[in-house]
Amino acid sequence: MTGQASRGAGLLPYAAWALTRAALLLWVFGVLTPGGLDVTVDVSVIYRGWYETLLTGTYPLDDVTWQYPPGAALAILSPALLPFWEYASAFYVLVLLCDALVFGLLLYAGRRPGIRAAGVWVWVVGVPLLGPTVYARYDLMVTAVAVAALLAGVRHPKVLGMLAAFGALLKVWPALVLIGVRRGRPTRAAWSAAALTGAGLAVGFALWMPGAFAFLVFQRDRGLEIESLGALYFHLARHVGWEGRVELHYGSMEFLGPQVELVSTLALGLAVLALGWLLVWRLRARTFAAHTPAQAAFTAVLLFTTTSRVISPQYVVWLVGLAAVCLAFRNGGMVRPAVLVLAAAGVTVMEFPVYFAEVVASDAWGVALLAVRNGLLVAASVMAARRLWRETVPGAVAGLSPVGGDQPSRVLR
Repeated sequence: MTGQASRGAGLLPYAAWALTRAALLLWVFGVLTPGGLDVTVDVSVIYRGWYETLLTGTYPLDDVTWQYPPGAALAILSPALLPFWEYASAFYVLVLLCDALVFGLLLYAGRRPGIRAAGVWVWVVGVPLLGPTVYARYDLMVTAVAVAALLAGVRHPKVLGMLAAFGALLKVWPALVLIGVRRGRPTRAAWSAAALTGAGLAVGFALWMPGAFAFLVFQRDRGLEIESLGALYFHLARHVGWEGRVELHYGSMEFLGPQVELVSTLALGLAVLALGWLLVWRLRARTFAAHTPAQAAFTAVLLFTTTSRVISPQYVVWLVGLAAVCLAFRNGGMVRPAVLVLAAAGVTVMEFPVYFAEVVASDAWGVALLAVRNGLLVAASVMAARRLWRETVPGAVAGLSPVGGDQPSRVLR
């Protein structure tokens, strides 16, 4: 009986993953319709339009909604690998395969000493909490690259560097997985591999098609999206006579009007402060364990997500993936921030797509959902930063010890 129970418990993650992903597929294919906006339009219309443009041999130079690094073209063109399906169907299947890849990587990593199943469950539970948006954007593909980089980097810093560079050319943020690499030879190996890979790929994309870096101008001109932290001010201000408006602008719903530029600048200022804190942490950190790169990446992406002028729903899948890697390590900590991220994912699907009309209208219910989601991300950011600092900066906490098979900490003086 004990053996049967053990086998049953071993099959539980597979069953949970299969059932939840089946539900996601039914949702994006329109079989299930819980309500709210149709999030699949981005794939069937916008992505498909970019796909047609890319096939002509150029990036979408005249489309201000193209705000992604040149490597994003690979994700947009990827449905060509499945020519026997129409574009949207092929895209959803490819995202499913990337989802399965992350699941498999976490399961495989679980066979190593010092690794546990908690990371698998964070991924199994966290992805479906975001609803259909997670399969109707290419962010899960990017998250798969970041997860692979962190897991490979435990033993192979060069592989981490190469994957980080590739991920950065897909959507910039995976470059942050480099920030927590142990000082000395691992840092030199990872960062040099990232620099060489990034430079080579950037040149390759620039030569491949014209307009590879046009996205920089479009990204610069973005405003304050209505789901961002700073946008909460304007949601409340609309009820006391603020004269601005909400419009579709640069591909997302943004606030336009008095004081928006000021708040947007303040948000950028917060992002600069977050970067400054990360640089100070990097200079002062001395204690590096096997899980430190995952902790640092999770903290960095939390900080930049929370201070972003956008905070699109799909950003949360980045955090779910990084939280899964953190919790995969027995000594990885970050349990409370990870729980808050999972809670934020559950609230996110309510504010988008289910009640997005209420958010656009600054309705009390929509604003409440947005405030809760953003509040959870702020709390997770503070907790994660505090945990990372205490574990790695001398004098903040005693040195880590290799418990449960985690690689020994290394204190550099």
